[in-house]
Amino acid sequence: MTRFKRSRQRDSILSLLHSTKSHPTAAWIYESLKPEMPDLSLGTVYRNLKILELQGKLQVLHSGSGFDRFDGDTRPHYHLLCTQCGAVEDVDLPVQHELEEKAKALLGHRISGHRLDFFGLCINCAAKNVQNHHHKSLDKV
Repeated sequence: MTRFKRSRQRDSILSLLHSTKSHPTAAWIYESLKPEMPDLSLGTVYRNLKILELQGKLQVLHSGSGFDRFDGDTRPHYHLLCTQCGAVEDVDLPVQHELEEKAKALLGHRISGHRLDFFGLCINCAAKNVQNHHHKSLDKV
């Protein structure tokens, strides 16, 4: 593994990721750290996120929205990606390691792990959809 000199920015990014369950974007990280680090640039945030990924200190979640999300929790776990607002949240299910054995048997490849994402509506968007549906029903009366 490539060695990187320790940096205050990288330490701050990792600390911020460890303090939130929101799976933020690079822009959110930048906006959150900018007040305490006026010289910080978005490019510096991206570079340090890449280094933290290479070091295995974070997970990058490609949410399909065009904006990667970052997770400071590197233990294997699953996620729900909201198809309406783009929120990402942890799913507290035990990791199904037998899926790796099934994939290995099917493909014949060495499997080192897996990632599983669920897609649907977060609690907030589901509640909004119920309210909107309720209001539309009343409008027809």
